[in-house]
Amino acid sequence: MAVLDVSGLTMSFADKKLYDDANFQLERGEHMGVVGQNGAGKSTLIKILIGQLLPVAGRVQWQKNTKIGYLDQYVDIPAGMNLIDFLHTAFADLYAINDQMNQLYQDYATKMDDRLLTRAGRLQEELDAHNFYGLETEIERVMAGLGLNELGKEHVVAEMSGGQRSKIILAKMLLENPDVILLDEPTNYLDTAHIEWLIEYLNDFAGAAMIISHDYDFLERVTNTIVDVSFGKITKYRGSFKQAMRQKEEKKALQEREYEKQQEVIDKAERFIRKNKAGSKSTMAKSREKMLARMTRIDPPEDNLKASFNFPYENTGSANALRVENIQAGYGKPLLAPVTFSMTGGEKLLFSGFNGVGKSTLIKTILGKIPALSGTSTFSPSAKISYFDQDLIWDDPTKTPLQTIQDQFPTMLPKTIRQRLAKAGINAANAQKPMNLLSGGEQTKVKLALLELTPSNFLILDEPTNHLDDETKEGLKRALQNFPGNLILVSHEQSFTNGWLDKVLNVEKLSLKK
Repeated sequence: MAVLDVSGLTMSFADKKLYDDANFQLERGEHMGVVGQNGAGKSTLIKILIGQLLPVAGRVQWQKNTKIGYLDQYVDIPAGMNLIDFLHTAFADLYAINDQMNQLYQDYATKMDDRLLTRAGRLQEELDAHNFYGLETEIERVMAGLGLNELGKEHVVAEMSGGQRSKIILAKMLLENPDVILLDEPTNYLDTAHIEWLIEYLNDFAGAAMIISHDYDFLERVTNTIVDVSFGKITKYRGSFKQAMRQKEEKKALQEREYEKQQEVIDKAERFIRKNKAGSKSTMAKSREKMLARMTRIDPPEDNLKASFNFPYENTGSANALRVENIQAGYGKPLLAPVTFSMTGGEKLLFSGFNGVGKSTLIKTILGKIPALSGTSTFSPSAKISYFDQDLIWDDPTKTPLQTIQDQFPTMLPKTIRQRLAKAGINAANAQKPMNLLSGGEQTKVKLALLELTPSNFLILDEPTNHLDDETKEGLKRALQNFPGNLILVSHEQSFTNGWLDKVLNVEKLSLKK
């Protein structure tokens, strides 16, 4: 039985149709992977399903009373709220019932009215039915599974990085135990052990799920159907991710053969028409013209727009690029032990360690964006630094990529900006969408395109591969490998970092967290 029925779905931005008359269903208990290149419309699809966006046409019908869990990274969290209090909001209704019950018992102590005890008893039964007294144990289980204990229960959410915030929002959503889970790149901020826990959780989850991810190994292990969003279509395949991709390739190969076969027929007919249009066989030529006019043309298989990057280098000739001496990072109290290291010209350094250990905090401290608790960091006087912050925050998220770049480079022609964006994998339609309607992958590409517009000799990139598809990651890796200057790269993605960086600083070993 379907918990979700999507029919006739059409969505477009500017002149580009993301999907046209798309139809699919999500069945009860089905775990559906959602795949496609950055910008294909995967995140837009989820926003349509939860009502954040209205489609141009079509119908989205959820089964009545379906409780939907969505990982909303932009949810409002009250100022000053800490981690554990935020997780408790997952059970706000049960805590409210508990307060009512306790108040009834207090009232009974003074009024001695048995009706108060009866009402309190009914509330007690409701709490028992929802395992209220086991909630703290369940919260502890989810916190441990997603690696939240390292952050600390009293850690104020407003002081967390974007990745840490995403993890606690995911934890709250799982604690709410919805009927349907909608996840957009859930593994981006998780380490291997925490991904393994999430895989186990999802495999035990009896409800339905839709999961957007570019982590194909993850999808292979948690999904039993796939929808592929590409070239204006939403196509559903049954089976695992690998089985779905085989079906897709077979379908593409069949389309290629049918296209080529039809082209041969068309070419032969057109040659006959050109040769015989005015001769004795003109009637036959006209007949073939009519045949061609009636023919339903087969489109050639389409290929994805591939991103490529090139970070301009400004040579300084300086041998000593960076010296860090006994620097200690943290907010008020140290997160890490003092660290000392140096980099010479052209060296590339990886900051490794589990998510939440303090890699981003250390980077911001070295850059001077956060005051050091002790120690110093000294860049070469000739250093020209380009910094990529993993948090997707914009001065005005309602502006388009075109406007965002124009604001920073007002003398640049719009045509040149479009070309730069296209090179980064942003098509013409997405270049004219507001930033807050772009997927995480598309926003990341815009940030990388901005980085390309200023020559530098020192790149500092904090988790740049979050949200990116595999083809874009490969393009980024090539650009970083070819960059002649210095690089500090924060990444937990071993497949991206293996084998080409000069040094590794394991920030995990510096952690003071218990």
